[in-house]
Amino acid sequence: MTSAVATPKGERVAKLMARAGLCSRRDAERWIAEGRVSLDGKVLTSPAVLATAASDLRVDGKPMASPAPARLWRYHKPPGLVTTHRDEKGRPTVFQNLPAELPRVVSVGRLDLTSEGLLLLTNDGGLARALELPARGWLRRYRVRVNGTVDPAALAALERGITLDGIAYGPIHATLERVQGHNAWLAVSLREGKNREIRRVMAHLGLAVTRLIRIAYGPFQLGHLPRRAVEEVPPRVLREQLGKPREDHAHRRR
Repeated sequence: MTSAVATPKGERVAKLMARAGLCSRRDAERWIAEGRVSLDGKVLTSPAVLATAASDLRVDGKPMASPAPARLWRYHKPPGLVTTHRDEKGRPTVFQNLPAELPRVVSVGRLDLTSEGLLLLTNDGGLARALELPARGWLRRYRVRVNGTVDPAALAALERGITLDGIAYGPIHATLERVQGHNAWLAVSLREGKNREIRRVMAHLGLAVTRLIRIAYGPFQLGHLPRRAVEEVPPRVLREQLGKPREDHAHRRR
């Protein structure tokens, strides 16, 4: 292991294994429980152990490689894929449908089964968590097709936040773009993005979401990226954006 792997005080072994691209943290903890991981010649039985740059960390008897540099990709997720590495229902997943040349990656947040659009992927779990943090303040922008009669005043009221079934949702900026018969397209943006938040809030307004497309996650745009295509964010751009924790041209229209 090199000095890039662990801080002087050390980092949890499972975290280092995930950063090295071997597996997820959950899988790392399982591998440790199975006795597949050793630290300085001693087989580990608990994931609550720290390793330092000088540690001899091995998996299945082989020295663990140093983590690769953090990388980020834009992916145009189609509907019908689950954002998980394994699905207990046997449904197709995002990660089963990625190009074979990609390293092991995790997603930055999720898009549910029927949602589509921009999904960020990274080979570094720590980077994924950093980009997901509400404190970063990055705006998520969506185009949303709904069925029902849209009340612009009800949409405007979402700016104040709303609580549904005991769950508090932060401010949502939603505007009516156009009406097509019984359907309408909305421009929706929010900063946190709890599970199925847009669908639940729209249902509360009497609107059924029939299509949901994420077009931006912070400074990263879907643009004209074709469906199922993957494109790496240049390292220089990634470094620049990580130094900008808040994107304040918040409600810029497409």
